[in-house]
Amino acid sequence: MSQQIAHINDADFDTQVLQSSEPVLVDFWAEWCGPCKAIAPVLDELATVYAGRLKIAKVNVDHNQKTPRTYGIRGIPTLMLFKDGKVQATQIGLVNKTQLTALLDKNL
Repeated sequence: MSQQIAHINDADFDTQVLQSSEPVLVDFWAEWCGPCKAIAPVLDELATVYAGRLKIAKVNVDHNQKTPRTYGIRGIPTLMLFKDGKVQATQIGLVNKTQLTALLDKNL
């Protein structure tokens, strides 16, 4: 896993995401989720491609239940792009690199 991806929890979500000076793509995931594992290499690659313009973070929904509940996460993987403390875009389910890059480029 990329060193550029932050693993955050309920306690530091506000500081790491909502108060971040740069946009943050949050991946709500779980270890048992096949599609979550499938998208992980794409996120690792994009963390490098978008370094300096975007932070990528992961929230494990099994270990952190408050934040997913706050944002109405019902299926995983769910990717949410936060900018200035607000959700700018949401993608639910597995997407390929091209689809995710298009979502990011449109909203950054």
